[in-house]
Order: sequence, then structure tokens, then C-alpha cells
Amino acid sequence: MLTSLQLELLKTFSRPIPEEQVLEIKQLLAEYFARKVDEGVDTLFAEKGWDSNTVES
Repeated sequence: MLTSLQLELLKTFSRPIPEEQVLEIKQLLAEYFARKVDEGVDTLFAEKGWDSNTVES
């Protein structure tokens, strides 16, 4: 079963696009999810009161 995001992406990209654009879109998605991970880690550190010393130990 496809998620709503997957269905939306299929609709958006239902026409052929150049490989260069496919790579650009992949890069944008990778950057988006990397940013979300960073934000999640920042939130976790703030909630737990962690700092760089926590990472070292």
C-alpha cells in the first residue's frame, strides 16, 4: 500500500523528466531528511540536557 506522500510524488512526477532533474530532486530530498534528523537530534539534546561531553562518553 502506498502512503499519501508516495501517491503525491507519483502524481507530481507522472511525466518523464531528465536524469539531471531526478538527481537534483534526490539531493533535495536527502538534504531535507538530513535537516530533519539534525533538528530531531538538537531537540533530543535540549530535552535531555546533553552536550558534547555526553557524546564523548
